[in-house]
Amino acid sequence: MELCFGWFLLVASIPAIFAQDISHGSIVVDGTMTVAQTDDNFVCATIDWWPHDKCNYDQCPWHHTSVMNLNLSHPFLAKAIQAFNRLRIRVGGSLQDQVWYDVGNLKSPCHPFQKMKDGLFGFSKGCLHMERWDELNRFFKETSAMVTFGLNALHGRHKIKRSLWGGDWDSSNAQDFMKYTISKGYQIDSWEFGNELSGNGIGAHVHADQYGKDLVNLRKIIDELYKGSQSKPSLIAPGGFYDEEWFVKLLQTSGFGVIDVMSHHMYNLGAGVDPKLVSKILNPDHLNKAAYTFGNLTHIIRRHGPWTSAWVGESGGAYNSGGAHVSNTFVNSFWYLDQLGMASKYHTKVYCRQTLIGGNYGLLNATTFVPNPDYYSGLLWHRLMGKVVLNVESHASPFLRSYAHCSKGRAGVTLLVINLSNQTNFIMNAQNSINLKLAANEQNISRDSFTHNLKKTFSWVGTKASDDALLREEYHLTPKDGYLRSQTMVLNGIPLELTSTGDIPSLNPVRVNVKSPITISPLSIAVIVFPNFEAPACR
Repeated sequence: MELCFGWFLLVASIPAIFAQDISHGSIVVDGTMTVAQTDDNFVCATIDWWPHDKCNYDQCPWHHTSVMNLNLSHPFLAKAIQAFNRLRIRVGGSLQDQVWYDVGNLKSPCHPFQKMKDGLFGFSKGCLHMERWDELNRFFKETSAMVTFGLNALHGRHKIKRSLWGGDWDSSNAQDFMKYTISKGYQIDSWEFGNELSGNGIGAHVHADQYGKDLVNLRKIIDELYKGSQSKPSLIAPGGFYDEEWFVKLLQTSGFGVIDVMSHHMYNLGAGVDPKLVSKILNPDHLNKAAYTFGNLTHIIRRHGPWTSAWVGESGGAYNSGGAHVSNTFVNSFWYLDQLGMASKYHTKVYCRQTLIGGNYGLLNATTFVPNPDYYSGLLWHRLMGKVVLNVESHASPFLRSYAHCSKGRAGVTLLVINLSNQTNFIMNAQNSINLKLAANEQNISRDSFTHNLKKTFSWVGTKASDDALLREEYHLTPKDGYLRSQTMVLNGIPLELTSTGDIPSLNPVRVNVKSPITISPLSIAVIVFPNFEAPACR
């Protein structure tokens, strides 16, 4: 296997050889302290409400992937979710604030969404039948999904002017829906209040003081309905774009212990029609801009709401259904994995990808249900990256981006390395900061002792190093045929395709001597597991 992988690396590095651009450097991981922690189920995906006739830029990429009509019996769908062994699914999206629930004393007829010129987002109100809700929950149970459900936060309000809505939230329909859900024994991990109503909103917005008042009411409802329950759902809000003044006001108005999670949305690549999407994805300066939002939200939570935590409740990179021939191709994984790495460093507990299926940015193809490249990126993260975030440093190039976590479900450390350069082949020595500090602090040592410490310094495995050949596991991701917009991801030289029975293929690493340098080919991604890395923070 090592010989085969050596040939794969040689072939993958041919462009770099021709470009005569090889860069040597080091990556230093500090396993002595925890930078941040994510939730155990950090990776999340959404199922949206958009109907088939939701169109952008003369394209209608949603097909039949709505909460209302997604084919839950399609075998690929269940297997794709089950492969995560507990995928978190958020049910929500732009139309959720126009959803009625066909239960209790609902007096309006229960019709699906229809095109309506003067409607919010160009659609009428829609209605969720309880028969469909039953079907969805049977499916969630079958696939062991963790469910976040977004409630309609506009019910009972009236439009004041332009996009501003006012008045108290009418909780009656949502309360009846929650009662029904509890009566059927359906497990809801969290209830989210509203979608993109924060700040100036998208389509509609509500003032923060009114929103906070309504959240106090919703918290009372949840506490009463789940009194005595061992699994009371969390309350999440506002599920919108970050606006510092609005978010601070919301925390101040709602008060201590009302909101469990502050959720925000992230579409940092701009419009899906933007011809510069790929160049933005491969531009480290553009990717770095997202840190401003993550950092500011972390700051206001610490200052104004330390009882809450941060989620990215929805993120598809490019808004308006994503970018055709970009969001569903290999190149998007540079953005997606970088977002997962960056968000986790800033204390984000959960990151919900828009979408599981639907639009151009679905993890699954909207018509065939076949996984797109980002599906495998998310799955690898979920399986390999643990919840403890570590500090990692590399000064090789801004185009080489690195993230480190304690490994998931095992000892050691997992490193994510992203090469955004189209011509540089990076050859990196991975180092443990513990050994660097030991070597720097020890003085007046003998020649033999110095040689031993020098050897340890360049070993990944910390003070547990030995003369035995230790192995690391490597997962190298590249596009099929070197085409960045390929919809087929290649793992260690092998295209990832469903098996003949529709199962997710095995994601097998290659094992490499831990003392050898790491080779990261141009425009590729590597996930590297070091089983014997000494990291006190991971104990």
